[in-house]
Amino acid sequence: MPGSFKTEAIVLRSIRYGEADRILHLYSRERGRIGAVAKGVRRPKSRFGGRLEPLFRVALVLHEGRGELYTVTSAQTVHAHAALRDGRAALARATEACAAVLRLFDSSEPNIPAYNLLCHELALLDASPAFAGRAQALGFRLKLLLAAGFVPELGSCASCGEREHLGAFSARAGGVVCDACEAGSFPLDLATHDFLVAALARPLAEVPDASERALAQADRAIAETLEHHAHVRLARVAA
Repeated sequence: MPGSFKTEAIVLRSIRYGEADRILHLYSRERGRIGAVAKGVRRPKSRFGGRLEPLFRVALVLHEGRGELYTVTSAQTVHAHAALRDGRAALARATEACAAVLRLFDSSEPNIPAYNLLCHELALLDASPAFAGRAQALGFRLKLLLAAGFVPELGSCASCGEREHLGAFSARAGGVVCDACEAGSFPLDLATHDFLVAALARPLAEVPDASERALAQADRAIAETLEHHAHVRLARVAA
């Protein structure tokens, strides 16, 4: 039934609506993807202040009416990620992270690992520009695949189970493939395979660096997995 509820959320995107309102795309801890309207938020004396800008982590009270959009009735800042706006690279990576969540998680079902992952990524980028590199951004996307249930097979051939001679990647097969099953795949260097395994296993703050060639191959593997299994196409991670 219609009513009010509390949730914590990240503001993924904000769109002007009418004379003073904004439509918000939110990813929440308790209810997954949410669309909401913040009425009067663009007025100079709005009670929300600047707390509903993209990249903010907020504690909300939302009212569920009869329409598709919830209405924001209260908003308190949990983490503003203010330092992100001082660095172009960190801001770009944070925007990429929110866009990936926006595209990949469009369900109202909660996904606590995905929510926690996004919160952690934004906090890392806010804390230090050193985390704005391409390798770390790819590590985030790889972990998003894990949270969404689309992580590629990296330990053995995705087609036959062979654990050696894994020199190619096939999104259709679901991961790395051996020499005998490489039809329709693209070559994957050992350095790229090692990077994917390490990036998946290590915390976000400890994603290893790799050569540009390895990162480009990893980017392609992640992108093709998203397209084939999640039917989502994201812009490649910029160097």
